[in-house]
Amino acid sequence: MDAERARSLLATERVDVQRLLLDLSTARSEDRSAERENGASGDPAQPLSAQGVDDAVAAGLRERLAALDRAVQRITAGTYGRSVRSGDLIPDERLEADPAAELTIEEASAHS
Repeated sequence: MDAERARSLLATERVDVQRLLLDLSTARSEDRSAERENGASGDPAQPLSAQGVDDAVAAGLRERLAALDRAVQRITAGTYGRSVRSGDLIPDERLEADPAAELTIEEASAHS
């Protein structure tokens, strides 16, 4: 995959992930405001459970942003499209599906 195509895919995904983080943050603020307005009712564990899920989603989105940043660094370094573990080529089809891919499919499967 050429560098310009990779940069375009990474930039598009970065915008999407940042939007999801912003939406999550906005939804959290709205939920907290609604809870304050309605008072404490219902299951007291529910807000904690929802907060835990939100925190996990936010952490995953932040990790995705970090992976996108690492991919941009690999483009700059001239190593994009190669496994960070083995140096093997990552097929363009995989990079189209996941432009931040750091491992070949085989390596990722073995890692799971």
